[in-house]
Amino acid sequence: MTSPVPRRGGFVFLDPEQGRVLRVMPFQYNPDGIVRAVQPRGSSGGDRLEALRLQGPARETFRIEVEFDAVDQLASKSLPAPPAGSGLFATLAALESAVTPTSAQLTRQNDLAGQGILEIAPVQSPLSVLVLGQHRVLPVRIQDMDVTEEAYDGELNPVRARVALTVRILTVDDVGFSHKAGGLYLQYQQDRERLAATVTYGPGTIGYSGG
Repeated sequence: MTSPVPRRGGFVFLDPEQGRVLRVMPFQYNPDGIVRAVQPRGSSGGDRLEALRLQGPARETFRIEVEFDAVDQLASKSLPAPPAGSGLFATLAALESAVTPTSAQLTRQNDLAGQGILEIAPVQSPLSVLVLGQHRVLPVRIQDMDVTEEAYDGELNPVRARVALTVRILTVDDVGFSHKAGGLYLQYQQDRERLAATVTYGPGTIGYSGG
């Protein structure tokens, strides 16, 4: 009996306006661990009646470290091979494209500035969706990306690298209810609520009598 193939995590980058898929960036290896921080948003007032009130969704951040190896990519049957002679440049570029404006966007801004036109709204990045199994399809903003290149080929192309990512989950407070990211967040929250409802221990389990 063969073992089931593990589900692969990764990023899906979407057009922020239309929601169409721009790029899929799977993890070559799923992370060994994830550091999660959940910061409740309670009332800042000193009124005792406000002690248990929540102002909105908690702020959640994930810290993830993923590894890439060009040699293993070439041998993989489930991932497309990287472009010949480029090592991991294509893989790293696909990740980094989510956090910097495109050359076309920069050129447009420069052209408009040359015409004396100032764009009020900054350029938009793709909507990054972090997929970590069926219960975590998370709209996120990549806050930090640390790339450690560990080995190179004869042309100085990186062939082994570790990428540490810090992402913050986008909520309806960030984008509203009608935005694609808002819908994804609500689905994530509703799934958590369904899972939480399955925990049905009684008070006596931990010795609480209600007194």
